[in-house]
Amino acid sequence: MKKHWLYIYLVILACNVSCNDKDFLNVKPSDVLQNDQLWNDEGLILSVLADLYDRYPDRQTDVNNSPIPSMVVQTIDNWGEFARFDEAFASENGQYWRHGASDYPYVFPGMIVKGAGEVTYWDYAYIRELNIFIDKCGTSTKLKQELKNRFIAEARYLRAVVYFEEVKRVGGVPLILQPMTYDYKGDPAYLQHARAKESEIYDFVISEMDTVRKYLPAGAVSKTRATAGLALATKTRAALYAGSIARHGVTTPQVSLPGGEAGIPVAKANDYYTIALNAAKELINSGSYALYKKNADNFTQNFISLFIDKGANPEVIFAKDFKLQSGRVQPWTLWSQPRSNAEEQQGGRLNPSLNLVQSFELLDNTFAPLNINAPGGGYVYYNDPLDLFANRDPRLAATVILPGSEFKDKKVDIWAGYIRRNGDIVTGDNFGAKARLEPNGPEVQVVGYDGPVNNLEFSAQSGFIIRKYMDPTVGSGRIGTQSEVWWIRYRYAEVLLNAAEAAFELGQRDVAAGYINQVRERAGFKIPLTAADMTFDRIVHERKVELAFEGHEFWDMKRWRLAHKVWNGVRTALTTNPGKSDEPSTRVFALWPYKVYDPGSPNNGKYIFKQVLPGAVTSAHGFRLGNYYAAINDDIRNNNPKIVKNPNQ
Repeated sequence: MKKHWLYIYLVILACNVSCNDKDFLNVKPSDVLQNDQLWNDEGLILSVLADLYDRYPDRQTDVNNSPIPSMVVQTIDNWGEFARFDEAFASENGQYWRHGASDYPYVFPGMIVKGAGEVTYWDYAYIRELNIFIDKCGTSTKLKQELKNRFIAEARYLRAVVYFEEVKRVGGVPLILQPMTYDYKGDPAYLQHARAKESEIYDFVISEMDTVRKYLPAGAVSKTRATAGLALATKTRAALYAGSIARHGVTTPQVSLPGGEAGIPVAKANDYYTIALNAAKELINSGSYALYKKNADNFTQNFISLFIDKGANPEVIFAKDFKLQSGRVQPWTLWSQPRSNAEEQQGGRLNPSLNLVQSFELLDNTFAPLNINAPGGGYVYYNDPLDLFANRDPRLAATVILPGSEFKDKKVDIWAGYIRRNGDIVTGDNFGAKARLEPNGPEVQVVGYDGPVNNLEFSAQSGFIIRKYMDPTVGSGRIGTQSEVWWIRYRYAEVLLNAAEAAFELGQRDVAAGYINQVRERAGFKIPLTAADMTFDRIVHERKVELAFEGHEFWDMKRWRLAHKVWNGVRTALTTNPGKSDEPSTRVFALWPYKVYDPGSPNNGKYIFKQVLPGAVTSAHGFRLGNYYAAINDDIRNNNPKIVKNPNQ
């Protein structure tokens, strides 16, 4: 039904743009509703609004990870983008290019280039339709004013989000707030607008949030439509981004334009941080949202449930929902479920990296690489592979399926082979492969049914499998069913971390510690951080582990101007200092468990671990200074000579 009304709506828009009065009057009522009927019918307007919500920027994806249409983003239905840099390995033949490409590309819509990814967004068709909605809905004479105000506020919220997504990628863009129509007569120069300053777009987003929240419902009355709380959450995120660019942009003066289209003056930093902190405080003090603690006695299970519990979840502010009954499902679990207990021969694609895994600190608040090598040489032996990860941040086991852990009440089968006393490896080249451990002995399984096997797609080539957002429901791993777990766009923990970061940047370290400790206490940490513990490295680290696989890392690294330092294009070893924010991390490393075969030895049957560089990792990720702002397509600039190019491109 929604698609039917959307078709009517689009026809009406087309007639408004291109039909003369005679042509429009010749359209039969049975084919299309009159324009004023649309804008005075609450049901039709709501259907149109639903379609506009459905085009929220993080939905501009397809299941094949294509950079067409206008942008590809990290979302629950686009697993490959999470293997963009060092967060994960993409265990699929068609995705190995992600680990062999050195320089991050400069691309824009219309350029069919692998790797377009998170770089780009320029969608004035969507903005135009939002402008038309705002304009036409305002003329409605039959809607109650309160309802009209809400509909318009929702459209204005979506329009502001589009500009937010554009400024994150491109910097300043033309700010168009009215529907523009070319009359096909004379010079179209009046349709050409110059790029606004980057700061002006952020100012617009912030201002719009202040305006629209007056007309949006208060409280957590909806998780899928705009609310006053969502407006505050968006405001604090946008202001934090702007403040970061102003504060940290001084380290990359090459990445700016004299007109302000790219770059924000450092003098504006504190103002933006103050806005971000105050907006976060207002949302926190409203009491409408809270950290998820339904399983407070089990920190790992609590964090797992946070992302899949859609029943009265107090942490979720805004989400993209999926419902099996309506046919709207997502394939996250299908694509990455452990192959050893897959419901169909699918899974194993998204493998979290050792780089990320070792970032989860110890429960005493210290950072340390995983203990796999004994002092003086040799291996550390473990009775259970899970023992290696003991006393680590419980969010690790809730984010990553570790060797020896369970999914859907069955233990996963992640081990790379047997290791003999002399160091020889006995393994196979397929899932659950068999071989002889003794010349005359029987054939036995010598590799896990989940792998890892080097260059075997769908095996756990990093030694790990994604857990966050994985659906334990029966049927979620089937092609014909899939999952209805939602994608959380905004949640309360991020607001707390935004407040912590803004407070830190304003010199309020005690306040920052208070906010960040709320997140860490929920995670399972018993020792609070003090004001003296609060450093920029701490801010970066906490976001990295709390928000892993939620689509934040890329944007955080950009706004902090760390991306070109961490992904510097140099082939680096795995860092031994995972708590340092600017430590280079250009290649995805793996950790493979092996069973010990040493009959008669006390270590026989135990596990050791080897650090591995997967075979598909053939290059080092290189983020260039020019990647901080997307290149603007020549077609766009040729059509509008007022559009200036971005720096370094």
